[in-house]
Formats: sequence, C-alpha cells, structure tokens
Amino acid sequence: QVQLVESGGGLVQPGGSLTLSCAASGILFSNYVMGWYRQAPGKERELVATISSGTSLNYADSVKGRFTISRDNAKNTVYLQLNSLKPEDTAVYYCNAFRRIPNYNYWGQGTQVTVSS
Repeated sequence: QVQLVESGGGLVQPGGSLTLSCAASGILFSNYVMGWYRQAPGKERELVATISSGTSLNYADSVKGRFTISRDNAKNTVYLQLNSLKPEDTAVYYCNAFRRIPNYNYWGQGTQVTVSS
C-alpha cells in the first residue's frame, strides 16, 4: 500500500519560514519524481516544485528564490523549505510521487499552510 504522509504545515507570519516533509512508503522512492503542489480556496491545484530521481529541479515562477525542494532517498522523504512566506502562499500543500513508465501517480492527504499576521 502506497502512502505519502505530509507534515510541517501551520500558521506563520508573513516573511516567516516553514519546512514541509513528506514520508513515502510502499514505493521504490528513488525511481519517482517527487513534487509539491498546492491548492488555495477557490483555485485549482498548482505545481510548486518537483525534483527528479537525478535531482533535477523545477519551480513555479511564483516561488523561485524563496522555496527549496530536496530529497533524501535513504529516508524516502522529500522536503520543501518555504522562506519569505507571503499571504498568497496560503494553501493546502500536497506531496506527489510520479513515475512515467510504468505510469504511476500518487498523492498525499495534504498539509495546511496559512500565512497571516
């Protein structure tokens, strides 16, 4: 059974920082592209960042220079460091595991990030 379990969300003031973690089980972690997506109220889910098995990185323009994605294959865990947070970063953040061939796509349950003073 595949599980992606996110943690680390919470309430933070503008300009603050958070670190999100996603622990994966039930998959061969190193074979998957891992990603973080987010969904704000009334909006569609959007890409935040991805990291390939070879550590190739991809970021949404809105988070470049502020967020950092990383992975630890020994711990089956992907991280998202969120710095210089803005109110518009408020959303539920979802962990994703994707493999193209064969095609597998898994989601975590999400963790809430709220940026407010």
